[in-house]
Amino acid sequence: MQQLRSFLALYSVVCFLPALEAQTTPPAPPLPGKGMAQHPFLYCGEWQRGSTSEQVMYIVRGGKIVWSYTNPQKGELGDCTMLSNGNIVFSRQFGASEINPDQEIVWNYDGPAGTEIHSAYPIDKDRVLIMQNGNPAKLLVINKKSSRVEKELTLATRAPASAHGQFRHVRMTRAGTFLVAHMDLGRVVEYDQDGRDIWSVPAPSAWAAVRLKNGNTLITDEKDELTLEVNQAKDTVWQLRPSDLPEKYRFRGTQSCTRLVNGNTIICSRGGGGKGPQLVEVTPDKKVLWVLWDFNHLGPATALQILDDPGYPEIPGESEH
Repeated sequence: MQQLRSFLALYSVVCFLPALEAQTTPPAPPLPGKGMAQHPFLYCGEWQRGSTSEQVMYIVRGGKIVWSYTNPQKGELGDCTMLSNGNIVFSRQFGASEINPDQEIVWNYDGPAGTEIHSAYPIDKDRVLIMQNGNPAKLLVINKKSSRVEKELTLATRAPASAHGQFRHVRMTRAGTFLVAHMDLGRVVEYDQDGRDIWSVPAPSAWAAVRLKNGNTLITDEKDELTLEVNQAKDTVWQLRPSDLPEKYRFRGTQSCTRLVNGNTIICSRGGGGKGPQLVEVTPDKKVLWVLWDFNHLGPATALQILDDPGYPEIPGESEH
């Protein structure tokens, strides 16, 4: 009888061992950071549910989506900035708009037939900078109150008849010059107010460029999956590729980026169809502090604004995104 009891005890341990192991196996390590609670942010993207589906813009605070707006025209949401009064200026592929917190359109611009707009950026309380892809492609400064085009610069393109691939983000610098990512020409160019090329650097598929407060230029290159910081002498002083990061945190489909006041950089990514994260924050020495990988709540990340950064977003050079 004692032998039978011993056998049954051993049998029960062997039979239930897989279950015990399954219960005690530690869960997969969490992603760095606090998920959607890491920062308060404004978030928009393209190809969220396919190019012809509804595209949604989000405000996230305290780890929760507290506001969202669906573009009824179903165009890509490529650029978005919250002003100090709470309104949001954004591009929507075939135009640009400003919306208030109640989701009322308070300003609107529809691009002419055959054009696309992937960049709309406030340069003061009354004016917005737009890059209008097309034949010809035009950089426009529009007064929102009067709807008057105050400045129009025609910019060179490689394929005038192919509007979609010409430009993404453009920005005005603190000095009043225009920093333009020529995606189809493979370079970033700084133009003066008269449209003269005063500085440029190569970038095979330049997606976005922003002039930092330290005088350097932060550039994202979609084709090469590269984010680089170059100085006025055109030397690369910092760069980041997905291969610089642990494999499990590598982003896919680089879009724009944001430089925080603490020196960290956040990369926006389309995520490679969910196979990579949407946002990755790294320190200057490339340590990963935050990874947002949450396609259940947010689509691909094209543009991001951290809402607790100091300064007034409508003053050029104040917000480095």
